[in-house]
Amino acid sequence: MHEDISHSGDGGIYAEMIANRAFQGSYSTIQPLEGYSGSFVTASENTIVPFGPVTTAWGTIGDGVRTTLDILHPLGVLPTSLQIDIPLNATGEVGFENYGWWGFDVRPQTYNVSFYALGNFPRNMGNTTTFTVSFRSNTTDEVFAESTISDVPVPFIDFLKLSTTLVPTKAAPDSNNKFVITMDGEAVRGNTFYINLVSVFPETFKGYENGLRNDIASAFYDIKPRFLRFPGGNNLEGYSPAQRWNWRKNIGPLPARRGRVGDWTYFNTDGLGLLEYLERTEAMDITAVLGIYAGFSLDVWGQNGASYPLGGMQEILQDALDEIEYASGGVNTTYGALRALHGHPEPFQVSHIEIGNEDWFSSTYPYRFEYLYNGLKAAHPDLIYISSAYNENPDYNISLPAGSMWDFHQYQEPSWFLENFDQWDNWQQDTNNTEVTVLLGEYSAIQIDTPDGVVNYSYPVDVHIFYPRLLSAIAEGVYAIGAERNPNTVKMSSYAPSLQNRNFTNWTPDMITYDSNVDNTVLSASYWVQWVFSRYQGTHTLPVNVTTGQINPMFWVASIDTNRNVVYLKIINTLNQAVPLNLDLPAFNSVNGTITTAVDLNSYNYVNNKTEVVPQPLDLGALGGAGGGDAQFQWSVPKFSINVLQFDL
Repeated sequence: MHEDISHSGDGGIYAEMIANRAFQGSYSTIQPLEGYSGSFVTASENTIVPFGPVTTAWGTIGDGVRTTLDILHPLGVLPTSLQIDIPLNATGEVGFENYGWWGFDVRPQTYNVSFYALGNFPRNMGNTTTFTVSFRSNTTDEVFAESTISDVPVPFIDFLKLSTTLVPTKAAPDSNNKFVITMDGEAVRGNTFYINLVSVFPETFKGYENGLRNDIASAFYDIKPRFLRFPGGNNLEGYSPAQRWNWRKNIGPLPARRGRVGDWTYFNTDGLGLLEYLERTEAMDITAVLGIYAGFSLDVWGQNGASYPLGGMQEILQDALDEIEYASGGVNTTYGALRALHGHPEPFQVSHIEIGNEDWFSSTYPYRFEYLYNGLKAAHPDLIYISSAYNENPDYNISLPAGSMWDFHQYQEPSWFLENFDQWDNWQQDTNNTEVTVLLGEYSAIQIDTPDGVVNYSYPVDVHIFYPRLLSAIAEGVYAIGAERNPNTVKMSSYAPSLQNRNFTNWTPDMITYDSNVDNTVLSASYWVQWVFSRYQGTHTLPVNVTTGQINPMFWVASIDTNRNVVYLKIINTLNQAVPLNLDLPAFNSVNGTITTAVDLNSYNYVNNKTEVVPQPLDLGALGGAGGGDAQFQWSVPKFSINVLQFDL
């Protein structure tokens, strides 16, 4: 699941290295205000216009060089450019620099650089300009890579796109670096330039243009995921209908993407748009679960925002139909042809459509869901539709149609996941949803157990944990076992949130954390549970007959991969002592497995110790019965451990 929270998109998996590349918008602080109802913008980087453009992450080079924001020379739909004024007495290097998303990771590879430039008439009349781009250390000013674009006749009417590459021959010692564009001061004395959409991309995941940061995307790919739910999450809905995630505005060339105020207090560039999400599913060969806007926005209050009336829902339905056509329509369709124009003539495979996100926060989902479901089902009867609400709102239940799914979210303390291990046993029969299945779209253990069992969703740092711990992983693993035991009910599951830039935190804990230095990417204890459960999964669940002992404090599930003739037994010990295990099973040739544990329940992975909680191989060395007879297996399950045993039949 992807939600642009804690800079998981811009400054995260989206590989763009330039921060504030097109001066689109900024941060604001949203809080309750004493004496008023709800929440408000109480502070903003742009002190005049909340979320307005700023020059954050930019600086000047050279004495007297002046930079200001300019709205007289827009680039496409990008309304704000950076105006660079060079003084009449300039000498030496002059120009501007960017500090990146809290630094630049510089190492031997090819970086694609581009920016748009426009000159001022008459200040630049008759001049050509030579631009030099480089990576430099913030502390020593050492140059790690440099490239020159010579004798450019900078135009005065339409922006000119300039492109080059940077190829460092050695790695910088750290990420405390900057990207610099300079000119010769004497050659450009008195000149004024307008600059926009400055971009630096490293080599991306599987080489996609405008693609994904390789280390983060590779970490996802290594889990062997089955699906991606996108684009969220609250970020789908927007603080207002006008600021919702609008697929029409995040496709096409980057100068055609205005960006928007995201739902987590910062501006989104929309460089990571619908096409890029679809390309991610293509690159990873996974199912696309496309979330569509359902006519409800959160407002800065976080709930009870604006809803489209029933009479306005046709507009929302048509928007969703057009979006599906853009994703999966042939080139002979209107929006399939547009996708082809954007460089991808082959349709994407989209099989699941989620209608909204956590719509129990509104009172209007019953009529909105019914309208959209009926309209979408009539146009695309073969797609699977997912409701984002069922019984969470005390004022109504959604009637889930046969063949549909329910997206269930749960952020809890660890004990809840153990207590609700059996939540999905007989769920279809007990709720009279015999033809409905479940997507566990978001779940994680977010805090320590509290005496009253109350979960605090306001993100208090003294209650929420920062990194997932072994305790978190055990709790989430137990819950995942409960889901895997019910494959006819629970069809998909995903941890959330998945990503966090440690320099900007909206929420903790998160599955993968990172900063600008790829060596500092941390795969959490919760990540490794997802890794183990996804990699060791059979094609069919097997019954386990218990003769001695019971579920809790030991939890287990068995499955068989009929393609590989392998049986997997996932077993978690939640006790502070080892527990003997005796198995009777068909003859097997060998057994091996993995164990995930640590010295302490509160152990976690962090930057300086990224392997405190990771799966380790089990050396079991046991053999099964000979001649096709039954076999026995005996083992002592270590305390506080998550285990997968693999029996090769």
